[in-house]
Amino acid sequence: MSAARKRLILLSLAHAAVDFACAALFFGCLRFSDSGWISMVLYNSFAFAFQLPLGILADRFGRSMLFASFGCALVALAFLFVRLPVLAAVVAGLGNGAFHVGGGVEVMHNDPDRAGPLGVFVSPGAIGLFLGKFYADALSGLPVAPAAALVFAGLILLLTRGGSASPAPEFSLRPEKDGVPALVMLFLVVVLRSYMGLTPAFSSGALLDGLPSLSAGLIPVLILVSGKAAGGYAADLIGARLASLLSLGACAVLLFIPAHPALKLAALFLFNMSMPITLHAAKKYLPGLAGGAFGLLTFALFIGIIPSILNLETPDSSALFGSLALVSLLFLLLGLGRKKPWNSRLI
Repeated sequence: MSAARKRLILLSLAHAAVDFACAALFFGCLRFSDSGWISMVLYNSFAFAFQLPLGILADRFGRSMLFASFGCALVALAFLFVRLPVLAAVVAGLGNGAFHVGGGVEVMHNDPDRAGPLGVFVSPGAIGLFLGKFYADALSGLPVAPAAALVFAGLILLLTRGGSASPAPEFSLRPEKDGVPALVMLFLVVVLRSYMGLTPAFSSGALLDGLPSLSAGLIPVLILVSGKAAGGYAADLIGARLASLLSLGACAVLLFIPAHPALKLAALFLFNMSMPITLHAAKKYLPGLAGGAFGLLTFALFIGIIPSILNLETPDSSALFGSLALVSLLFLLLGLGRKKPWNSRLI
């Protein structure tokens, strides 16, 4: 097995473990504290918005695996501060952000011309979040969550001894010529995806009624994970533009059809296929700033969840959700531009 594949497998499993630990910490401890809302805002700010400066630092110093290992260790450390919820939220958020940019940069450098591995890396986080919530409700007395994060910190550090599987490009803060407008479009795609992911657009409803709660919750998560993983490989196989057109176009059609849970699950799969496409394209527009590209779009995720943080209601309108999916498709096609964002036989 190649060094790049070993890193991909380890970092993908670590992604699930880190998000598992963070969800267990928040849903098991922080949300019940007097400062629960402040802790939530601080955690999300450091875990998502702060990835941009962290990503630039990872690019500057070129030690992405060390960043990933350090992030895992910080997440484990956060459990020592559960009696200080604000501090625990900040430490866990910083750890989550450091791991994500470190792991993301490493995967981008190891396989720079393919989006498939990037889709594999980003997808397991949803499983970790789901299992972390379950753990917080049922098994929080066992120290599994911090132990998992700490174990992966050690495993990543151990694998780092062999050096990076692929050299990092020269650090540069300059985007590719004409790249700024495209990056703005990609940024808006991620804002819309983040916002829609927390609306009734993708609630499965009656389709899963009657199933045990664990199964009913896990099915949409597995569909979401599969969509993210499939999106990168679809782009590699048939090209980014065609993959985007087919996935988001079909998603929009399904969302225009009101209130059918099975169609919502299919739309959930299709909508999330764009995630590795946007990440990989952004990296191509910032050739010396892979961590910055990762952090830029993660900052967009944070912008998209602000309405949810503020408890702003979204009308359950199939016309609205279908229209937003079409707008997202338009932004994505504009963001991909005329140049090939990565090599593909059919782009």
